[in-house]
Formats: sequence, structure tokens, C-alpha cells
Amino acid sequence: MGERLYEVIYRSLAMQIARGDLPPGLVLLEGAIAEAFQVSRAPVKTALRLLFKDGVVQRFDGRGYMLPGGGGPLRMTLKAAGLRASTDGVEEALPPRAGWERIYLDAEREIGAAIAFGRFRVLEARMASHYGVSRTVVRDVLSRMHERRLIEKDARSHWVAGPLTAGTLRDYYQIRRILEPAALVLAAPRLDADVLGTMRARVVAISAGHVAAQADTMLAIDEDLHIKCVQRNGNFRLTEMIQDSQTVLIANHTFLRYLGVPEELPELEEHRVIFDLLLQGNPDAAAAALRAHLDRSLDRALSRLKVLSVIPMPDLPGFLAPTEP
Repeated sequence: MGERLYEVIYRSLAMQIARGDLPPGLVLLEGAIAEAFQVSRAPVKTALRLLFKDGVVQRFDGRGYMLPGGGGPLRMTLKAAGLRASTDGVEEALPPRAGWERIYLDAEREIGAAIAFGRFRVLEARMASHYGVSRTVVRDVLSRMHERRLIEKDARSHWVAGPLTAGTLRDYYQIRRILEPAALVLAAPRLDADVLGTMRARVVAISAGHVAAQADTMLAIDEDLHIKCVQRNGNFRLTEMIQDSQTVLIANHTFLRYLGVPEELPELEEHRVIFDLLLQGNPDAAAAALRAHLDRSLDRALSRLKVLSVIPMPDLPGFLAPTEP
């Protein structure tokens, strides 16, 4: 009989702590660990209790867990801290996901990156071969992308994606500017102060140079605010509309991936201000700051798209074939 889920989580955390992969004083929140391992909180709670019993972690404020050492509780996201949820066979021990879920995020990133370079036909058979799955799984993935309007069907019923143009960017940001601030006001009462503090700490850590500013790191920063905060508004229909307009988050990741992360990152300070206002209990001011942030983000995205248009097209997966608009 294989390991139980809490044993897998216990072993993974204990190994990473013993190796020094995680910083001293790091706060270990049940919800954040559960999200990282894609499990419920129950096995995480058991694993943390056993780690405390064995002296691997310690309590603070009588309610949470943190790593020993450091100058006090260090609140930052586990991804930024370096947690690896799939280390040492953990991924294999987790409950299996549906076939389409295993490849969706990677496929979305690849297609989302490609559309900044033009229009592409998505070839089902090659995509199935690329990911080692059936064409049925690929069709499930593409159908979900179609629902999110990342791809569409042309007159011959071929799947096509792109191009991402300046006009498209302006349209998406106009929608986001209307919807996201209103959604943030609705979400504010549902946001946990500890989680907000962790998100803010990630921003500060990057601003101070304690964590490297990379394309993936900046994407995580965007996800903290625009997905984990904004989309927790309690209105399913509103969230669907926002998700449809957030394809540009992938595009921004593409800009940073191929152009490099600039030395100046004003968006970090913009995010910090929004988190500060939320933590101060002022959601209306946070919404206004978010609206201003989106205006500035559009200007940055347009500038980056212009630069991206003059660099050579990078190597893209074989299932994407350039085509004329």
C-alpha cells in the first residue's frame, strides 16, 4: 500500500526544510500548502501537526506554523519562497487529474505566447503527439480554450489563434478597467488578511531584490491580484466575464519572457499600494488604484507589443502553424 496523502506532504516538506530550500521564519499556511499540492486542507493539517510534533516547525501566535529561525514570521507566497510541491515523487502520489487538466495550462501558455507573433492554426494531431495524449483529450482542451475565447474556428472549422493586436489589447483592457475594480470591491470582504499580507510580502521581496524578478515571478504577482483577489467576488457570471478578458495576462508573460524583465518595474509599487488599501479596509480606494494600475498596464503592454513585433519569431511548438489573417 502506498503512502497516505498527509505522509507524502509531510515527507516533501520535511525534506525541503532539512535541505534549507525554504527560508527561516517562513509562515506555513494550510490553504497555501493545500493549493500548492492541489489537495484539501485535511491532509495538510495532519502533516503540519506531525511536523510540529517532531520539532520540524514551530507555532506562532498560538494558531499558525512557521519554520524555526529568522527574525520573526516571514509572510510570502510559498512559490516565491521556493516550495516544490512535486519534489521526490509527490506528484505521482496525488490523486490523478482529468486528462485535459494535465496539459491545459502548458498548452494555454504556449498558444497565449504565440499570438503575440501572429495568427496560427492549431493542429490537433500534432498537439496530441506533442503531449502524448489522445485527440479526444486535445479536443477537450481546445473546447475549453474556445469557451475562454483564446482560440476560434475559421470558415473551414480549423482551430485558429491570434493575432494579438494593439486594438485587441485596448479592447481587453477597457473591459478589465470596467469589471475588475467593481469585482475587487465585492471580493474585499472575502479576502483573508493573512493571505493579503503574504501577497504583499511577495511584492516587497521582489522590489527589495530578495527574490529575482523573472517572467514566471511577475506572472505569479499578476495572478495574486487579478485572479486570486479579483476573481473571489462571489459572482460566478462576473468572474466568467473577467476571465474572458484576462488573456492579456498570458500576453504580458510573453512580453517578459522574450524581451526580458526590465530593471524598472513600476507595477510592483502599484500592486503594493492596492494591497495596502485592502489591508486598511478601504476597498473603494483599492478599486480606484486598480483602475489606475490597469491604465498604466495598457500603456506598458502596447509599448512591449511594439518591440515584440520587430524581433524574430521564436521556436514554437510543432502543433502551431503560422497562417494568414
